[in-house]
Amino acid sequence: MENKRYHTSGEAEAASAVAYRPGDVVKLKVLRLSEAGAFLDAGTGNTSDDILLHKLQQSTPVQVGDEVEVYLYLDPRRRLTASMKLPGMREGQVAYAKVLHVTRDGGFVDIGAERGVFLPYTEMIGKIHPAQKIWIKLYRDKSGRPAVSMRVDKELAKAAKPVEGKKIGEALTGTIYNITREGFFLFTAERNIAFLHRSEADPKRYLNCGDEVTGRITFIREDGHVDISTRKQKEYAMEDDSRAILELLRSRKGRMPYSDDTPVEIIKAKFGISKAAFKRALGRLMKEGKVYQESGWTILQEEPQDSPEDEAKDRFLSK
Repeated sequence: MENKRYHTSGEAEAASAVAYRPGDVVKLKVLRLSEAGAFLDAGTGNTSDDILLHKLQQSTPVQVGDEVEVYLYLDPRRRLTASMKLPGMREGQVAYAKVLHVTRDGGFVDIGAERGVFLPYTEMIGKIHPAQKIWIKLYRDKSGRPAVSMRVDKELAKAAKPVEGKKIGEALTGTIYNITREGFFLFTAERNIAFLHRSEADPKRYLNCGDEVTGRITFIREDGHVDISTRKQKEYAMEDDSRAILELLRSRKGRMPYSDDTPVEIIKAKFGISKAAFKRALGRLMKEGKVYQESGWTILQEEPQDSPEDEAKDRFLSK
């Protein structure tokens, strides 16, 4: 093992001879036992460097002379300490893990070890919250301490496989690992990469890193990656969009200042749909005789009222 020295905050001028660092997973020999637990050989020949494996951190009792595999971390007093609870990932690996808590300095993520590992704000994508699951990679920061980053694009691209046995129109489920201005990148259980453009995402759902998304494949690329959409297919989406337009008209006494000529940005902000989708829905309502346009306004056609004779007839038939 490379002989790297670790300095605690109070020992900057006097380097310890201990070759191990927080975050290491190593096999160490039990030298002696105490009421607190077992002391492990740090390899320096100096008993003051021996590493404590507390009784609470022992998955099974140990005896003098045993060699035990442990995870090393710093206790609250900045002392190198051991645990038999091993992390589920190693340095350089990627995992889908849970956020434990968030502080003003960053977050802490569960990698299966005795303690959460620090996630600096500079390595976050978007906002995170406790219990959120996110994609992370384990690395060491400049001081040599273990840390995690949400920037996993390169690692997942290397691990990805081309989509197989899928056709356009079929469903695909993945979890978001990156967010850009254009949209969201997902990684699936089959190790496929999918891209969801913002225009193809459900405008009513806020998406964040780690969220699970199921979409419909709309395009299969040469590299085996796919594009997906979570919007309903046009014929179904048009029904919902038409209904939303009618509801708005009725809430505004049958008139709204939106029409075929309204700028796309206003349509997107007001209805959460594209200009093309708005025009399709509006065209359908006009074809059905439910609305008409006049001077840049869309106006609800007056719904026919039953005559007194019709109302009397209806009451008679309902008896």
